Amino acid sequence: MTVVGVSRGDRNRNARLDRLRALVPVSNAIVGIDLADRKQMVVVTDHDSKVLARKTFRCRAWDLGAALDWAAERARAKGWAAVTISCEPTGHRWRVVGQLAADRSMPFVCVQPMVTPWARRAEDLTRDRTDEKDAVLIARLTAQLRCYEPEPADETWARLRHLGARREQLITQTSSQVQQIRDLLECVWPAALEAAQQPFRSNTWLAALTVIVDGDGGDLARTRRLGAARFEHAVRRQIVKRGRQKPCLRIVTKLFCALTDPAGVRAHRAGAMERVQLLLEDWIHAHRRLTDTEDRMLAVLEDLQLTRLVTSITGVSAIGAAAILAQTGDPRRFATARALVKHAGLAPREKLSGASVGRTKLTGQGRPGLRLAAWRAVWGAQRANPVYAARYTHLTTRQENKLKPTQAQTCDRRGDPAALARRDHHRPGMGPGHRDQRHQDSDIRTRRRLTQAKSRCIKLAAGASPTRHPDTR
Repeated sequence: MTVVGVSRGDRNRNARLDRLRALVPVSNAIVGIDLADRKQMVVVTDHDSKVLARKTFRCRAWDLGAALDWAAERARAKGWAAVTISCEPTGHRWRVVGQLAADRSMPFVCVQPMVTPWARRAEDLTRDRTDEKDAVLIARLTAQLRCYEPEPADETWARLRHLGARREQLITQTSSQVQQIRDLLECVWPAALEAAQQPFRSNTWLAALTVIVDGDGGDLARTRRLGAARFEHAVRRQIVKRGRQKPCLRIVTKLFCALTDPAGVRAHRAGAMERVQLLLEDWIHAHRRLTDTEDRMLAVLEDLQLTRLVTSITGVSAIGAAAILAQTGDPRRFATARALVKHAGLAPREKLSGASVGRTKLTGQGRPGLRLAAWRAVWGAQRANPVYAARYTHLTTRQENKLKPTQAQTCDRRGDPAALARRDHHRPGMGPGHRDQRHQDSDIRTRRRLTQAKSRCIKLAAGASPTRHPDTR
């Protein structure tokens, strides 16, 4: 006997539809807007996507207030109580439309840009794309409640979001500069990279390289003539200038000995070292701006009174949590925790149909920047958090299938390490027995195809006309 009831997923979906229905009531006409730079297509439709009025406005997004007033007048003339504004979140223009709608107390929703091409294809199988058709399509998707409520405007959260975008830009910039310096040194002076285990994380190595490229313009022979004592003294001055107390003499000695190493393309050494000098200056300057941006993000987190809460998670730093919140915005706008996980693209994608059980993967949809911020935030938690530390120890010390340290660290690089537990929790029947059965089925299919191919060869040798089996390729 089947028990009839409402699941938790049904309740969450029903609640989401209720919230959307409050924004798109049956008493409101729907105004679909296809946004562009200087051409805005506005269409007023009913809930059956019948066009009540349409008009093209040759103006910027900030001048669309007159268009909203025009749409409201046309809707009232047709007997509708009010209008609901809908558009795609393209660039910055949708935020402008959202503010104009809020100033007029008009409900405002957005349609995912990823949904629009699918609906366009299902419309008439032509994939036609025009502003007139897209505006009607946006209104139709809104009437079907295939839309969402955008993030409300808040000054503090908006500042955190912009600082997070600035931080991502600076991280990308500094990473690019490090890779360029590494490539240049590998070409003209590879011995310098062997002076430290992690050269770009060593203040001593960076200070010594700065002395070499600044003081003598990258002339290794001239730096060598200074002598070890004077070179060490110059590195000490550079270390103090960087806010440190003393250098690591082992790295200083190795880098000084590497000055006589002949490996490298010597014809390019002078020009490459000059370029390294410029890149080092850019890298130091970008690093300072990155530190300043992170300090500003921590100040915003303190203004939101969330610092103590986010740092209660063992292993997660305040700046890592601030980077996540910069991508999500106010978490209270998500009805459930699962909705936030889906927004990040870290929710499991189940594949169950009858007796068939497919491989469960992560959805990979949502915000890629949020997945990246989550991974960076929890990278340090793999050692600091006792749960992940115990798991790391188990993976690197077990007798069977023991992993290397780098393998244990990167085995869950699809996203949040918690995705492993979540993935296994939502994977019924995916144990070793199921995998063995899956391999057995694959072997059976392979043997069957080999038998069919052998039979065809026999028929060809006998002069008969072979018949192609639909399962063979």
